[in-house]
Order: sequence, then C-alpha cells, then structure tokens
Amino acid sequence: MEKALKQVSAALTGGETFLVAAHTGPDGDAIGSTFALGHLLVRLGKQVALYNASGLPEQFHWLTPPAPLTDQLPQGPFDWTIALDCGDRTRLGDELAGRFGTQGTINIDHHLGNPGYAQINWVDTGFASVGEMIARLAAELDVPLSGALGEAVYLAMITDTGYFSYGNTHPETLELAAEILRQGLDPEDFNAKLQNQWTLGRVQLWARVLDTAELHFGGAVGVIRITGAMFEATGTQSADTEGVVNYIRRIKGVRAAVCLREDSPELTKVSLRSWGNVNVQAVAAELGGGGHRNAAGCVVAAPMAEAQALVLEAAGRVLGLA
Repeated sequence: MEKALKQVSAALTGGETFLVAAHTGPDGDAIGSTFALGHLLVRLGKQVALYNASGLPEQFHWLTPPAPLTDQLPQGPFDWTIALDCGDRTRLGDELAGRFGTQGTINIDHHLGNPGYAQINWVDTGFASVGEMIARLAAELDVPLSGALGEAVYLAMITDTGYFSYGNTHPETLELAAEILRQGLDPEDFNAKLQNQWTLGRVQLWARVLDTAELHFGGAVGVIRITGAMFEATGTQSADTEGVVNYIRRIKGVRAAVCLREDSPELTKVSLRSWGNVNVQAVAAELGGGGHRNAAGCVVAAPMAEAQALVLEAAGRVLGLA
C-alpha cells in the first residue's frame, strides 16, 4: 500500500490538471470520494474537473462541490485521469472507459477483483471506503480534513459502513470519524441533510418494492423486485432505491438479500447484501459482477424473472444453500 500511496501522492503534487471520476449510478462513497479528492486537489492549487456519466444524484445536491460535477465528459487535456471506487473501467461509462488507457491514469479502489487497469493502481480491500483512502492521501500530503473535504470523506465512510454498523467498520474507521468531528463537522446537521431528503414518491416506491418481498431456501435468501412500472407510478428514478435492499436483511433468518431492478425489459440490475461470512461477492462474480464480501452486484442481460432464477441458482450453489 505504501508504495502505491507514494506514487499517487507524487502524481498529485507533480501534475497540474486532473479529471476525477467514479462509477456510474454513484452511491455515497463514489460521490464522497470524488468531492473529497476534488477538494484535496483544489487545496493543493491544482485545476480539477469532476465527471460522472450518471450525474449527481438528487440526494447529494446539498454537498459543497470543489468544482461542478458534469455528466458530459470534459475533453481536457489532463495530466492525470483518476478513477475512484470503480472495480472495472467499464463502470466509468462507455465514453470515459473507451478513453481510459494505461498512461496518465490512476485507479484508487477497495473492491475485490479489481484488475489494476491504470498506470498507477492503488487497490486496497482493507479500507471500508475509498473516502478513507482519500483521507489517507490527505494525511500524506499534510492537508487537514476540515470543512467540505472532511464532510465529503465522512459521507463516503458512513454510507459504505452503514453508519458504522457493517463488519468493515474497523477501529481506524472510527478514529478517522473522530478526527473529522474534531475538525468541526456537526454530525446532527450532517445527518439531517443526508437523511431528510426523501420525497413522497420515494416513500410510495419503497412501499411497492417491499410488498414484493419473498423468501427462498427456507428463509435464508430474501428477494425484492423493482419494476419500471413502479418508477412511472411514483415519479421516481433508480437513485430513489438506494438502501432498500438492506431492509430485507432485517428479516429474521435471512443470510443474503437480493434486489432486482428492471433497467429495461432485457436488462436487470442485481444488488446483493449479506452479514458476516456470507460471501455475496462470490455470487456476483458468477454472473460477471463484483464488489465486497457483504455488498456486491451485477447486471444480468435478461428479463427480471429469468435474472431472478439465475441469481437464486448461483446463490444456492455458491453459498451452499441448494
């Protein structure tokens, strides 16, 4: 880790212009680490452009940006293009993935199975979030985690640890959170801005989604489904489903939770969650996806019913439930 950290630090101090991007359909870690690295670069006196092919989700519009985040790929030129929280370059979106070569590129990630697709690859599965990796980078460059920088790191941390409730929450994670609070972050104000962003449509969507819940393998696997008709009926979009899969894990006896989202009649997004030693990353990998032991996903090129059958078959076989 130290060698890669030093390489990234040298690139940041030596370069002048940077493009920072994360995976499409960004979650809190993707957005938090993107903004955090942007703030770090600005504090170093660098020029930075932020990009995400999906744009900025509505629930994160309250964050203070270091620069505008655009869904139109900036043309540069840039000294370095940096991919964050992205286990595979294809998840950057077609346009950037096609331009993301092995020169002038940096890959900072914590996902299992990341192949190391950039010139500089800092991949460490020991970190709970990429936001924590940006915090480590800030410490290396002697930049304090104050203001909007600390806020962005904190967002990445709490969303990828389930508010410090998942098994990836280490003592170092809590120590970093304490340092950000010492730098002035108000957790009550922060959590109000993050959590109190729901619309009535989102509440109605979740009611419909949770009503589809069913159990398989004697209650060991819980499944929910999200259809395009649900989005249309409630005036919502895919970002409004963030976190719904975790509620299925709360059912007594459920070891793995599956959320199937209909992105088109022939394309199904699959999210997988688990507790403890139940490795859903291995299930996702069977279907061409990836992630972490307790949080993973994939995209199945099939209608939802067929995708569900494929996921359940893989889960039963890989997790020894069948």
